Amino acid sequence: MALQDESSMSKKKLPPVRPQRDQLSPDQVLCDFCTAKCCRYFALPIETPKTVSDFEFIRWYLLHEGATVFLEEDVWYLLVHAVCKHLGEDNRCGIYDTRPQICRDYTTDECEYEENWTYDQYFETAEQIDEFAEAIFQPRSDSIRSRKPPLLPVVA
Repeated sequence: MALQDESSMSKKKLPPVRPQRDQLSPDQVLCDFCTAKCCRYFALPIETPKTVSDFEFIRWYLLHEGATVFLEEDVWYLLVHAVCKHLGEDNRCGIYDTRPQICRDYTTDECEYEENWTYDQYFETAEQIDEFAEAIFQPRSDSIRSRKPPLLPVVA
């Protein structure tokens, strides 16, 4: 592979550096530097699972593409990874003037701009929630895991 000379490398445009929230000047808008994370999913609180049957419902959620479940401050949520139909290529709202009230109420005061959030628990697969439930309840006799394969013979 040929090495690029300095002149062609200097022509490459580097992505803009994302300033920290407190580095913005009063005339700058946080959304101008954001990836619009708030427009790429929605999360709904769900009932706290208390029985094996409740965990089966959560397991069912997780069998669907784009669904995850998380626990934050003792509240369970179903998170659906789905981009808003009106999010533009510039990560701005295409229907800003007529956006839903939930979007109007959302502010950048405590948004996920910094991306440094974590959840108390986060489940992406049915197997994860099944293992979590098994740790709470007695193991199920009809486990979703494959049977243990027979041991291979020892060759001398």
